[in-house]
Amino acid sequence: MLKKFRTILILLLALVLGCSITFYVLLKQNIQQPVALDAPLLVTIKPGTSFNRFSKQLVTLGVIDSRFWLRGYAKLNPTYSKIKAGTYQLLPEQRIIDVLNDVVSGKEFQYSITFVEGSTLKQWLSQLSQHEAVVQTLDYANKNTLYLQVGQALAIENPHPEGLFFPETYSFVHGTKDVEILKRAQRKMTQELNDAWQNRLGNLPYQTPYQALIMASIIEKESGLLAEHQTIASVFVNRLHKGMRLQTDPTVIYGLGERYQGDIKRVHLKEKTAYNTYRINGLPPTPIAMPGKSAIIAALQPEDTDYYYFVSNGSGQHIFSTNLQDHNKAVRQYLLSN
Repeated sequence: MLKKFRTILILLLALVLGCSITFYVLLKQNIQQPVALDAPLLVTIKPGTSFNRFSKQLVTLGVIDSRFWLRGYAKLNPTYSKIKAGTYQLLPEQRIIDVLNDVVSGKEFQYSITFVEGSTLKQWLSQLSQHEAVVQTLDYANKNTLYLQVGQALAIENPHPEGLFFPETYSFVHGTKDVEILKRAQRKMTQELNDAWQNRLGNLPYQTPYQALIMASIIEKESGLLAEHQTIASVFVNRLHKGMRLQTDPTVIYGLGERYQGDIKRVHLKEKTAYNTYRINGLPPTPIAMPGKSAIIAALQPEDTDYYYFVSNGSGQHIFSTNLQDHNKAVRQYLLSN
């Protein structure tokens, strides 16, 4: 009788063990299956969400057909039940186990925002105010105080923080504050400007890195052709050394603000604003845009030329001249060709 009981017990244990092994194999197989998606999907896990609620969310979104295997895997592997709040991107053919790895490690989806060279702070703020993943902490409706708000949020003493942010593409997670992105751009600009300042040439007409930044912004607005930046810089540096006015249209346009309607009129050139370099000596009071690395380096390492003038040829390039006579001839040629 005892022998029979032992045999039954062994068989039961073998059955349980067999069932357990089978279950675990099926569990591993199912957790390795791809999600049921045909296109990328962003899933947001709110703070305080339990694993149970998260699994229901995946079923509701059609990511998985059943949460049985998912919950079973988390119970056997408690580490996988410790999910982190955030927004995650799920991809077609991505395995369920990989989804778990992402939400447990907090590998959130990276949004991005691109600020192009030559854009202004006003344009940056417009982009930030419209980005779905950015938390807007600035009062964008109050346009008259926006620059002041930026200065206060970033502890910038300059009441007009134009040009202080480096243009490039910034990645960030959902819920990032607008001022946090601006802080990153500010730090990047400070680094790039300081590096360029340390490697500057001698005999430049700038007393401070900020003055070089002003010049860089003008160079950036004058040409989108990087190969011309150092030549354009040489023209402006030569003019400043000789005591000539810069006479550059982009500064006039910036000074006009909302009044600029796509065409600079003679009356605009005669108007004495702080940014009208046809009427003021030296540099304008602030940058007029966000210069990129090429323009910054050009301002501090200008080409060595005898040029004092340049005019656009209408095809994205410029014609440079050493004297007014040749410059006027180049202008006439441009006007005739157009």
